[in-house]
Amino acid sequence: MSLPPLSILDLATVAEGESVREGLQASVGLAQRAERWGYRRIWYAEHHNMRSIASSATSVVIGHVAAHTETITLGAGGVMLPNHSPLQVAEQFGTLAELFPGRIELGLGRAPGTDQNTYRALRRDPRASETFPQDVQELQAFLGEDSLISGVDAYPGRGTGVPLYILGSSLYGAQVAAILGLPYAFASHFAPDALEQAVDTYRSEFRPSAQLAEPRVLAGVNVIAADSAEEAAEQQRRAQISRVKLFLSRGGQKLTDEEAEAVLDTGSGRQILGMMKYTAAGTPDRVQSWLEEFAGRVGVDELIVACPVVDREGWYRSFELLAERASLTAA
Repeated sequence: MSLPPLSILDLATVAEGESVREGLQASVGLAQRAERWGYRRIWYAEHHNMRSIASSATSVVIGHVAAHTETITLGAGGVMLPNHSPLQVAEQFGTLAELFPGRIELGLGRAPGTDQNTYRALRRDPRASETFPQDVQELQAFLGEDSLISGVDAYPGRGTGVPLYILGSSLYGAQVAAILGLPYAFASHFAPDALEQAVDTYRSEFRPSAQLAEPRVLAGVNVIAADSAEEAAEQQRRAQISRVKLFLSRGGQKLTDEEAEAVLDTGSGRQILGMMKYTAAGTPDRVQSWLEEFAGRVGVDELIVACPVVDREGWYRSFELLAERASLTAA
């Protein structure tokens, strides 16, 4: 099969030696390039208490990028709904939809997107995730014409109909997306284990809705495309070191590259590398073949591509090479 449509997950990373402002400027630069290259959409994810990720205020990042682009669709991949009230999320994304009509969408997750100590700092009820399906419906109603709470409407938000997606890495998210008749995006770029079972569950249990007549599956993958196989291999090694540092450097402690590389062969290191199971690395033709096989085997309608390349020029180049290869395939 040919490549399915391609979109981008930008983690709004702040590279070593960069300021937060420079990291966010790089995200704007990627979005402007991606718009020219023909990518369908870019999503930004909500994470907290991670020094190298600048997308904690997800709606703010989306608004900033939208103001510096023209046509590309932008959204959350995702907002962690238990961290917020549905009304507040509806107001935020309703505002974005009014400012940038037809360009805003909203992916929703059930996890807190952080550790338990940070979750307490967010002042959220630990039981909030238990009402996730009801909160999704409440949010959807706020974005529609008929609020589920008498006398309460989202302004802005009401009537904007911002498209919703359910994000997940388990059967639970697949079942929620299926029952509510919403597109389902599986986070296989960092949580690969239940991918195929979740996709099968979603497709078999899907119920059509006003938003979606047939099931639609999106899946996250990591892509490291380079001009040579050797360069791609080196970028992959550096990405692995960076991933270990991301997960094991918390608070005031930060691993060096040497310490992180030493961790790779430990149980903790192998567990972290296992999160990157679905990674296409190599020259563009190699990456294309890997993605086609993955999409066909899993039954994916769209690929959400994350790029863990550490250096900025290599990061941009990886997305560019993939876009060029996808265009050649489409032609």
